[in-house]
Amino acid sequence: MEYEIFDLGDITLQSGVTLPNAFLAYKTYGKLNEKKDNVIVYPTAFGDQHIQNEWLIRNGMALDPQKYFIIVPNLLGNGLSSSPSNTPAPFDKANFPQVTIYDNVKFQYRLVTEKFGIQKIALVVGWSMGGIQSFQWGASYPDMVERIAPFCGGAKTWPQTYVVLDGMKAALMAAVGLDSCKLNQLTSADMRTVGRVYAGWGLSQAYYREELYRDMGFDSIDDFVAGVWEDSFMKMDPHNVLAMLWTGQYADISANPSYNGEFQKALKSIKALACIMPGSTDLFCTAEDNKYEAKLIPNAVFNPIESIWGHFAGRGINSADNKFIDDNLKHLLALNTNG
Repeated sequence: MEYEIFDLGDITLQSGVTLPNAFLAYKTYGKLNEKKDNVIVYPTAFGDQHIQNEWLIRNGMALDPQKYFIIVPNLLGNGLSSSPSNTPAPFDKANFPQVTIYDNVKFQYRLVTEKFGIQKIALVVGWSMGGIQSFQWGASYPDMVERIAPFCGGAKTWPQTYVVLDGMKAALMAAVGLDSCKLNQLTSADMRTVGRVYAGWGLSQAYYREELYRDMGFDSIDDFVAGVWEDSFMKMDPHNVLAMLWTGQYADISANPSYNGEFQKALKSIKALACIMPGSTDLFCTAEDNKYEAKLIPNAVFNPIESIWGHFAGRGINSADNKFIDDNLKHLLALNTNG
């Protein structure tokens, strides 16, 4: 896997903890132009690495590397950027400090400005927790970000979403008898149950009712859950997952010194043109939550992905959903941001 490393040095997190020798893993696509105004930032989602974002980066698509300079920064905790699995003691495994969405975007800002000298971003786009980061970019740097396009992700983790993520965490805690002192004993095999918990939330009731998993080569629900959900989650490090779950559970674009928890103020501060695309059948990053958020952003359009793929309408798997997202991004990028 090819990617680059941006050394952050010793960073002080929002929690007050200093993480030594921290770093961001990132990959770029395309070439930065002379004006440095063809920049797209595309953060990764929970559990994903930059390679999972590549379905949306193609010649002829909205995120065209022949036209744009696309930066994909990896989320802290995902195994490539500073994470429980690659950080030495005393911050390894379950001892890794709590990292917020605000922290992630702050360090991505350093990458964009210090490494590349970029002062304007044409678009920040992302799926799920990548979507939350795009909202955060818009709120943290309103004069820098010209457009945002979150899909299947909210501007904060609403209470029911928190509960869903907590259920995933509980599956791991159960593996060590709910004893937090034993968390370092967790192995990737313990992720099997987490995959099964998430299987009921990632896709919609209609998806399962219509047995669309058969189109993916699975003859039964059991085969599908084992072959997709168990398998994909067991490839993840459990301590990385716990770190990312914490980041996800406490995500809120207003939970920082700029807004002091005033969520509506944070949304109203976003100057970027915004295209907000929830999945119409998403069970835990709901269209209803996004609709509320969109009404408070001055220059936002609310464009649900009409799909029975639930949260995974934004995952790059279903061609109709992919085209909808790409068409909306093309339209957004064509809009003039100068008035």
